[in-house]
Amino acid sequence: MARPLPSPRSDDPSPVDDPSPAAGPSRILIVDDSAVARAVMERIIAATGRFTVAASVSTAAAALAFLARERVAFVLLDVQMPGVDGLTALPDLIVAGQGARVLIVSGQASDGAATTVQALALGAADTLFKPSSGERMNPFGTALIDKLDRLNDPAAMPPPPPVAEDPAGLPPPRPLAAGDAYDVVAIGASTGGIHALSQLLRAIPAEFRLPILVTQHLPASFMPYFAAQLAVIAGRPCEVAIDRLRLRPGRIVVAPGDAHMRCVALGDGSAAIRLGTEPAQSGCMPSVDPMFASMATVFGPRMLAVVLSGMGRDGAEGARQVHQAGGCVIVQDQASSVIWGMPGAVAAGGSAHAVLPPDAIGRLAGARQRP
Repeated sequence: MARPLPSPRSDDPSPVDDPSPAAGPSRILIVDDSAVARAVMERIIAATGRFTVAASVSTAAAALAFLARERVAFVLLDVQMPGVDGLTALPDLIVAGQGARVLIVSGQASDGAATTVQALALGAADTLFKPSSGERMNPFGTALIDKLDRLNDPAAMPPPPPVAEDPAGLPPPRPLAAGDAYDVVAIGASTGGIHALSQLLRAIPAEFRLPILVTQHLPASFMPYFAAQLAVIAGRPCEVAIDRLRLRPGRIVVAPGDAHMRCVALGDGSAAIRLGTEPAQSGCMPSVDPMFASMATVFGPRMLAVVLSGMGRDGAEGARQVHQAGGCVIVQDQASSVIWGMPGAVAAGGSAHAVLPPDAIGRLAGARQRP
């Protein structure tokens, strides 16, 4: 490994370069107690020309002090640090960052790790596993810049294809009616969706009794911990879907990471979940489209479909079918979305009845359950 670049003193939150906000490379704050790790990330970032390190500090307190007087686009945050750890500091850093996106960079942030899901639930924009000192750094550097590029410029991501509007096949958008009521809620989300989902669920009143189905783009190894986290956040039971599981009042069911979740009607008037692994049009596994489409067939106007922050256009076709069946579709607003790909594709297709922040969606859902 090449000799590391020098780092500022660990207790010095002074900017590495000109702190004045100006057009140019996106500014980054590095928060890591390892001087070696900070130096490696500084070198990787400096080589791009698209990003610049505004400051490099070793503690959350130093990061908060810097953010009190400077603005950055990104915060690269370690988890294990002296004093206040990264996860504990994360909510305060998000507030202090005033729109800065926090990328957790930690040796604890591997796929399926509890730390990874907890970080996303607390509002991190993404996570990246940091290898130990002495391991190959080239893959890490490539992954770091790829994640920064994706979060920095939505145009760098695969854009959602234009949604063809078919006036003959799509009912005209209708405003939400005061008397609309629903029997089930279905939620689709991807990048940035865990934080939005947390906000939505916290806004739903305790007496809410409708089943809630969630398809969140996450690997299968994440799902048990993800379900456990949602149960705590929502204050209601949450489980990972299994084949033929019946929908029950007051419960949340999340799609497994390796199968699509569909709904089928049962002879007694209830509904159950069927799992499938056939390719989805969006290329996602699990995909929001099969969940929405199947629930539109079973519940029609008695369902509420919600699309939260995420990359791409998964859910757009399913939302169109929900709308066509008379159900209600609400999408997260652009201002509160980490990436307005999925909700934006639904809105562009004319299927959304409302565009709201997550907490407002939760309050609306709570007020519209069928007696």
